[in-house]
Amino acid sequence: MLSEEPRRRRWWVHPIVSQRLQKGQFHTLYFDLRHNPEKFQGYCRMSVATFDILLASLRSGLTFQDTTMRRSISPEERLLLTLRFLATGNSFASLHYEYLLGISTISGIVCHTCQLIWQRLREAVMPTPTADDWLRIADGFYQSSQFPNCIGALDGKHIRVKKPPHSGSQYFNFKQYFSIVLLALVDSNYRFIIVDIGAYGSTADARIFCSSRMGERLRANQLALPEPRRLSGSSASAAPFVIVADEGFALSPHVMRAFPRRDLDDRKRIFNYRLSRARRYVECAFGILSNKWRVFMSSLQMSPQNATLVIQACVILHNFTRIHDVPSEPEVAPFPTTTSVGLDHNPQGRPGSAGLAVRELFADYFISPEGALSWQLNSIRGTRR
Repeated sequence: MLSEEPRRRRWWVHPIVSQRLQKGQFHTLYFDLRHNPEKFQGYCRMSVATFDILLASLRSGLTFQDTTMRRSISPEERLLLTLRFLATGNSFASLHYEYLLGISTISGIVCHTCQLIWQRLREAVMPTPTADDWLRIADGFYQSSQFPNCIGALDGKHIRVKKPPHSGSQYFNFKQYFSIVLLALVDSNYRFIIVDIGAYGSTADARIFCSSRMGERLRANQLALPEPRRLSGSSASAAPFVIVADEGFALSPHVMRAFPRRDLDDRKRIFNYRLSRARRYVECAFGILSNKWRVFMSSLQMSPQNATLVIQACVILHNFTRIHDVPSEPEVAPFPTTTSVGLDHNPQGRPGSAGLAVRELFADYFISPEGALSWQLNSIRGTRR
């Protein structure tokens, strides 16, 4: 068989791409956008001031040396291109015609910038919580949802991806599409506290949590949780600090889930109502994340490894913009109705007596004069069928 000659390149640089400095979207639009803050916010999903803070944090990692052959792409253009991809989900081919950069060049810039965002900003915007941090988070939940001793709401979100080659059904989830999982613990300000990213879509959130560092540290009592304390105004025994979760999560001393839906009396319905008021924050955080970074509105056309980099960057940017920008999203959202499976210390077993006792303690508190809300009975009776 005759060997084929290597294909010769028609151009060193395509004539259209060679006009990048004159006609590329960065060079024609960037400076005009900076003088129109509303348009800049819509284009990048952050204010000009926040963009400048982000750029200052990443500049050294986005600066490359010019060569005799060509000028390097500036840090501003690299960051703007990445933010535009995350904000719209446009394909690399589409961005190729907008920014007049090669498709492989765009892919490399996006992946490198996402990785840099995670590495440079994770400790600043999503640090490992200390005991004081957990207390601050618990106070936030009590102020916003009147659920005491709550240190976070946890759930999983499936991020749609293109089927990886030779992966079988590993990434095929119960919703009938291919995905990787973002498992997140969220505070009452809709910020991510701890995340686990990249698990197979076919894996239940319970098993993801059990194998995650967060789950291992919680089981080993290494999360620096504060000592149990009495619920506000109560004279009962001290209650541990807990995570709130939905029906797919197993009950344990540090994880509260709703009572089963059969044979519910008013006391159990009130507990479920109060828990759902705290748990909705994780659902709302996922909604804010997807609405701001619309790359999640469609399937990520990249490998799971690169998709993980994109998700990591969006999680960090979500926290970063909520710290530096005044949130523009509505802070009150409807109670979530989606079903997902999640945290489970013993996915196949019954809840232990310790977890049941803690749930009973909270249920009693929510109907006591110290812990009751004036509207809770009307709320549960208005939704009863």
